[in-house]
Amino acid sequence: MLRDEVAKALKVLQEGGIILYPTDTIWGIGCDATNTEAIKKIYALKQRDEAKSMIILLDTENKLESYIQEVPSIAYDLIEYAENPLTLVMPGAKNISPALISADGSVGVRVAKHEFCQQVIQRLRKPLVSTSANISGKPSPQNFGQIEQEIIDGVDYVVDREQHDMQQKKPSTIMRLNPDGRFEFIRR
Repeated sequence: MLRDEVAKALKVLQEGGIILYPTDTIWGIGCDATNTEAIKKIYALKQRDEAKSMIILLDTENKLESYIQEVPSIAYDLIEYAENPLTLVMPGAKNISPALISADGSVGVRVAKHEFCQQVIQRLRKPLVSTSANISGKPSPQNFGQIEQEIIDGVDYVVDREQHDMQQKKPSTIMRLNPDGRFEFIRR
């Protein structure tokens, strides 16, 4: 049941663990976005350069201002009208681990439209780190069946939902958004 999986994932996250979980895009590896030690575990598991930042997921756009100093007003329209999952990279990141903040002070944020993600984030009361469930440099898995055993074995908990869904999923669209409202696509 959804409630049970949310509770199990929440316990692991609160104890500083990392989880493998389904999102509204591809499967992700995640942790509490304020826990630097947990974030370092993800970098180690992915063999990823710590200069390459990871994104955070929120359950509602109302929380953007808790984690971004100055949210451009266009951000709310972009989130509302985006047809596909959209990650916005914005400057002025705050209230998250410094390990997630890029050298320029920005962080990528996506408002998750996925029920499991929303419930976990609501109950955690903090953003959830999300990064593709692969070793850095290898292709992102499009469904659970494509996730390497090394990743599955390396997390503290694998969420027992959607593992048999073989639908091909894609990563989110990524846009860099400046405080003045100017934006550019990083990944379409």
